[in-house]
Amino acid sequence: MEWKELKMKTEKELHSLLMEHRNKLKELRFKDANKQLKNVREIRVTREVISRVLTLLNKN
Repeated sequence: MEWKELKMKTEKELHSLLMEHRNKLKELRFKDANKQLKNVREIRVTREVISRVLTLLNKN
């Protein structure tokens, strides 16, 4: 998710997005541990989105 898109969201939307991506990250790590994940880069992308959301939330 792009920085511009995130800046347009409300604080409540950012919190729900954060929770959604944290759950996704947990599932991706579980799949990776079981050798079921094809695209390992998806973990990195999800972590980047989480860090962007946290940065915006802490900035407010």
